[in-house]
Amino acid sequence: MSERSVTGGRDGTRRSRRDVLAGLGTVTIAGLAGCAGAGAANDYDVGMTAVAFNPPETTIAVGERVVWRNTSSRGHTVTAYDSGIPEDAAFFASGGYDSTAAARDGFMSEFGGIIDSGETWSHTFEVPGTYEYFCIPHEQAGMVGTVVVEE
Repeated sequence: MSERSVTGGRDGTRRSRRDVLAGLGTVTIAGLAGCAGAGAANDYDVGMTAVAFNPPETTIAVGERVVWRNTSSRGHTVTAYDSGIPEDAAFFASGGYDSTAAARDGFMSEFGGIIDSGETWSHTFEVPGTYEYFCIPHEQAGMVGTVVVEE
């Protein structure tokens, strides 16, 4: 019997929808299990979604490195706020810029500092304190983050 003759009636349509929904549920669960496995590999500390850092706050010890991975399809940056880092700390920005203004200028003129989908960028934090950073193209959407470095 063809699919059309099975699903032609009201009861057949319900069974078909139920079968489809059950199948989608199985696929979704299998897909999420795969995602959990990828995150468990710990190949990055902070993911970048469409307009957010995930997690938005990370706590590490002095001398540790944070790895950001662009887990979205949009390009992102990691850019410290000049006034949002400890006084003796080194400024950090994807693209190697030495100030927030230089990073903004580099991004605006040639998309400098962009981290494409699937790429990573990292920085080692040597001074304890709180570090505030943002994504230049998505700052207005609230894409900001914090790294807390403890002794």
